[in-house]
Amino acid sequence: MNNKLETFVKENRKAFDVMEPSAALWAKIEKELDTKKKKKPVKLYLWMSAAAAIVVVFALGWFYAGKLQNNGVEIADVSASYAKKEVHFAGLITEKRDSLAIFASANPELYKKFTADLKKLDEDYEKLKAELPSSPDQTFVVKAMVKNREIQLQLLKQQLLIINQVDDYKKVNQI
Repeated sequence: MNNKLETFVKENRKAFDVMEPSAALWAKIEKELDTKKKKKPVKLYLWMSAAAAIVVVFALGWFYAGKLQNNGVEIADVSASYAKKEVHFAGLITEKRDSLAIFASANPELYKKFTADLKKLDEDYEKLKAELPSSPDQTFVVKAMVKNREIQLQLLKQQLLIINQVDDYKKVNQI
């Protein structure tokens, strides 16, 4: 069968050669090839640049995280009993903050004042945490960190009590 096809093509070669594409068609094809060639390197360059940026960001993140782990001193490294207290207080603080956030829509101004107080205590806690690795008396700093958490918890309890009193007052005055 292949021989028949080859024979047919050889015998009718001149008939196939007569039907060549026009010069305008070749120019159009050539123009499209040129534009496609120009677009591919730009896309490739953008993809390569994005990939390189992602690699750099991950490398810096990994380096920074490793550096924090090597230099960071945790409360548990200093005192296991204070670490347990801190974890306990942190859990209760999260719970109370969630409860406080529920009342935010009913008393937005009061909520803003309360969160400002808590923000200040959080900033103090973060300063203590930053001081911990370089402190000569780490136990003292850990005690201050746990005391800060305890104060945050007491403040949240007071804030929730105030909000409940405000709500009760509003209910009594509506009757």
